[in-house]
This record gives sequence, structure tokens and C-alpha cells, in this order.
Amino acid sequence: MAYHHGDLATALVEAAVALGREGGPAAITIREVTRRTGVSPNAAYRHFADRAALVGAAAAAIQEGLAAAMTDSPGLSPAERLHRIGTAYIAFALDEPGWFAVVFFGIRPPDSATMAQSPAFRALTAALDDLVDAGALPAAGRDDAAWACWATVHGFAGLCLRGPLVGVDRVEQRRRGEAAVRAVIAGIQAAAR
Repeated sequence: MAYHHGDLATALVEAAVALGREGGPAAITIREVTRRTGVSPNAAYRHFADRAALVGAAAAAIQEGLAAAMTDSPGLSPAERLHRIGTAYIAFALDEPGWFAVVFFGIRPPDSATMAQSPAFRALTAALDDLVDAGALPAAGRDDAAWACWATVHGFAGLCLRGPLVGVDRVEQRRRGEAAVRAVIAGIQAAAR
């Protein structure tokens, strides 16, 4: 993908996203991104202060795609939306481990405040807000529920990608992921009673 004219910053991020998909954050280098866009390494520094800034921009772009996948189910009940969000998160991690690593294990992994503002986490909290509005979750429990949900799906993804479920068949990983999502939603709903 040689860059000709237009938005160089966008072209650099697109190249970084492609590299991240192939090899995670370690694959995203200024040299390789600029080689793929057909510009000199110095050109990248006009748009990104350093490699960490470029990886961060790639992570932000990837997160937008993750959030879109998580929320691509209009017309669902709040609990069904929450289920869709959890299973989509796990599917993203299993299907796109390079991107998952860029977002969550890059040069500067997100802190809790940054994570809370991410598009994916906002999709989760919006579904939980709908549960609150429906009377299925007390407002006082919403923040704890958000982190419990996130910990469940993120932890499960980690078990599949870097833990004891690495060698388990992908179909079985997905089945177990569905069970984990159902369990956390049931726990949230039980705590609300």
C-alpha cells in the first residue's frame, strides 16, 4: 500500500493496524510502517512523536472496530445485548490475537481510566445502563458489574490465548466462553434481586 497523496497519518495508522494484525505490537515499527506506505521514516515523525504514539493510534483504530462488532445487534433486550457484547469480545480476541495484543498488551497498556473511556468499555457500560433503566440492575452496582463483566471476558480470552486453554479446540473455547458470559450475567442479575 504505497502512499501517494492525501492523509499520510491515516495511511500510517492503516499500515500499523495491518502489521498489528499479523504480529501484535512488536510487529509495528516506524521503519516497517513507512516502508509499507512508501515514505521515509522521518515522514512518520511529522505525525507521531514516536513508535509508542503510532502503536497507540493503531490501538485506538482497532478498538473502534471491536466496539462496532460488540454492538452490531440492534433490537436486543439489555441482557441479550450484554451477552452479545461479551461473546463478541471473546470472538475478537480468539479471531484477532494480534489486534487484541496491540490494544491490551502494547507499549503502553491502557490504565483503568483510559480503559473506561474506550469505545468497547463504553459499549459495555451502555448495556449495563440499559439494565439499570429496566430495573434489572441497581444503579449502585453498575460500576462493579462493568468490571466484573470485563474481567470475565478479558480473563477468559487470556486463558485461551496465553493460558491453559491455548490447546483447546476453537469450537470448545467458544462454548466455554459462552458459558462464562452467561454465568457473569446470571451473577449480575442474581445480585440485583
